[in-house]
Amino acid sequence: MKKKLLMVITAMMTIFVLAACGSDDETTTGSDKKVLKVGMEAGYAPFNWSQKGDSNGGVPIDGSKEYAAGYDVEIAKKIAEGLDMELKVVKTDWDGLIPSLQSGAIDLVIAGMSPMPDRMEAIDFTENYYTSDYVIVVKEDGPYANATSLSDFSGAKITGQQATTHYDVIDQIEGVNKQVAATDFGAMRVQLQSGAIDGYVSERPEGISAEMALNNIKYIVPEPNFEADEASTAVAVGLKKGSDLREQINKVLAEISEEERQQLMEDAIANQPAAQ
Repeated sequence: MKKKLLMVITAMMTIFVLAACGSDDETTTGSDKKVLKVGMEAGYAPFNWSQKGDSNGGVPIDGSKEYAAGYDVEIAKKIAEGLDMELKVVKTDWDGLIPSLQSGAIDLVIAGMSPMPDRMEAIDFTENYYTSDYVIVVKEDGPYANATSLSDFSGAKITGQQATTHYDVIDQIEGVNKQVAATDFGAMRVQLQSGAIDGYVSERPEGISAEMALNNIKYIVPEPNFEADEASTAVAVGLKKGSDLREQINKVLAEISEEERQQLMEDAIANQPAAQ
């Protein structure tokens, strides 16, 4: 009896071991690519935004039922493909992007971030993947709708997103009534529509987006424009200091023609949720 019982136990253990081995095999049959964790706000259309489905080339946001789409997402997809890695989008507040990169929570920042000198002290950047210019977004029927130069905004209540060059350049407007920096562009659009501010500084793609999304909003390209070096109007991929991915990513970016970059931006502007 004991012998039979021992045989049964041995047989059951054998089945368990084989089942466990089979389970291990199944976990390795999927993608064995390394994961590329890319951080972005997913709230800065047309560079990046959040949406419910996978339309417009949307990519699932890690830990969320939402998807990320937009210009930055398309660039991230090309980089992940070029590196033969699996893309994972990590939605991160703007102020948390660089700390997340430094801590290793994400591998790259692809979020319309300009390679400014102070940021370059904290992280590395690739070559630029887009260059734009500054605009001021105002109400179409507001007191500054016909402004054409920076001097026309003297006395205006102007703001920009916190911790960005958009906010810093406001000081170049003589006599401006500089407001407290906003956390994001959605908040600034609400402030503008309510009359809490007269305008906010942005970049042309976002200005176009705002104009398309809201009927009573327009953007103005001041002439002459704000004084700024190329680094402040360009965007690049952020990497952790000393990352060996920098050279590889630059090679991928070099293969994207200027025509394709402009087409990707035009598509992003057309596909942003507010424009549909």
